[in-house]
Amino acid sequence: MPDNSLQHINIENKILIIRGQQVMLDRDLAELYGVETKVLNQAVKRNIERFPERFMFQLDNYEYTSLRSQIVTLKNDSNESLRGKHSKYLPYAFTEQGCAMLSSVLRSETAIQVSIKIMDAFVAMRHFLQNNAQIFAELKSVRQHQIETDIQLNETNRRIDELFDRMDKYAIDDTQGIFFQGQIFDAYAKFESFLQSATKEIILIDNYVDLSVLQRLTKKQPGVNVTIYTKPNTPLTAQDIQSFNAQYPTLTVRQTTSMHDRFLIIDNTTLYHIGASLKDLGKKCFAFEILDSSLITAIMGNL
Repeated sequence: MPDNSLQHINIENKILIIRGQQVMLDRDLAELYGVETKVLNQAVKRNIERFPERFMFQLDNYEYTSLRSQIVTLKNDSNESLRGKHSKYLPYAFTEQGCAMLSSVLRSETAIQVSIKIMDAFVAMRHFLQNNAQIFAELKSVRQHQIETDIQLNETNRRIDELFDRMDKYAIDDTQGIFFQGQIFDAYAKFESFLQSATKEIILIDNYVDLSVLQRLTKKQPGVNVTIYTKPNTPLTAQDIQSFNAQYPTLTVRQTTSMHDRFLIIDNTTLYHIGASLKDLGKKCFAFEILDSSLITAIMGNL
């Protein structure tokens, strides 16, 4: 290799980070020294006592496969020896000390000059890493944040997919549907949407009404009047009704013993038949459906 040939080779690009160390591969070193890789490794084996593990080590299968997958994406011709080619042996990696030791075992006219250039390249690379340590740390932090964000997005997407799957499975619409045991949130969300649809009046016929039902009724729109028909032994007190009206007027509670089923009447135009008390939504399997609005008059006449 002529002396001026090294001027056109970017040695820094041949320095890799493997096992947390800056190293060069036997193939790249052989190219720089102007010998075959086989010749370089034979020279090392003849002087193996000069190359302890901290000077030289052989890549394992995982390291070599990972290295090839990275280099194959690069366009740097200096790494052509690994791109798209399979090797019958795992390459050796030489640390800075190992590269320096090579000049003493190779019998090449350019060995000293190459060794100096390689040492300069290691020093330059070390300075580069030190001068840009903060940038590398920031890039690592950004990458970690990106990974965490991706994980959160994947979890959000999973939950959205699960929600749509459940919606498709139970096919609950505004006219009829079945809620199975444990679907407490789904049942409350659906019936709160019914309550919020009222613009004038809500009439609830339910034999078992407690404070949890009043809590559901707080979701109604302002100005919508509420009338509850329930049994005389309801646990609601006059104080409960007064407190509700102080914030969400106007609530009226009336007593009746003539009804068995539960009904919800919205604006005197929509009649829901409900299979469970509003305080027990989702605790057991139940259904609801919209009945013909002409039945509203008959139901109110029997209260």
